Amino acid sequence: MPPFRLIFPASYQKKERVFLRKHPDLRERYFKTLRLLEQDPFHPSLRLHPLQGKLTGLHSVSISMQYRITLELEVRHNEIVLINIGSHGEVY
Repeated sequence: MPPFRLIFPASYQKKERVFLRKHPDLRERYFKTLRLLEQDPFHPSLRLHPLQGKLTGLHSVSISMQYRITLELEVRHNEIVLINIGSHGEVY
């Protein structure tokens, strides 16, 4: 069992479907990012970092230089709640 549990709320699942439909070329990279996030969210290749401004309190990991996953990182309970997926320039 991975050390961290990823939580996929319904709102995220919808965004994930749209993202994968728009970017089929990133499918493999996206799922690799999720597997690594489950094993070690602090792995350097994920580039985990806290967000600022409207997104204060959330973190981000990179899928590529252009796309990211925003998330809530609850280390205390070893749960990671996925919030959004999209480009680094998007603010929601």
